[in-house]
Amino acid sequence: MRILHQMVVLDAPDLAAESTFWAGLLDGTVDPKDEHGWHAVLVDGEQRLGIQHAPDLVAPDWPDGAPQQLHLDLYVDDIAEAHARAVALGARVLQPADLTEPGGYVVYADPAGHPFCLCWMPADGTWSPDDV
Repeated sequence: MRILHQMVVLDAPDLAAESTFWAGLLDGTVDPKDEHGWHAVLVDGEQRLGIQHAPDLVAPDWPDGAPQQLHLDLYVDDIAEAHARAVALGARVLQPADLTEPGGYVVYADPAGHPFCLCWMPADGTWSPDDV
């Protein structure tokens, strides 16, 4: 067996809001595969993330409430710019960090409540999550 494509699919009660958020954060576009069922987020013309309509979704309440099923770590080259973009698009900060540190991560929730992290590392690339 050969896997031809992999895609993470997130559930969301508001299909348009969730797919628009992720397309904005990833510099992508929304491909409404099925207006009532799911959307794909395309980046550079390739499907990178799927959003599936789930009207009864119980959003995770990180860190101590309803558990998360998964989260995405996105490594960025400019944390200040990425943070501003995420918040402008509707992300909520769940765990802040000092953006002036040479490496670290901030935990956010997307519009449907899915936790994700924006991570950055020193220019020499020596940072690891254990350093935070």
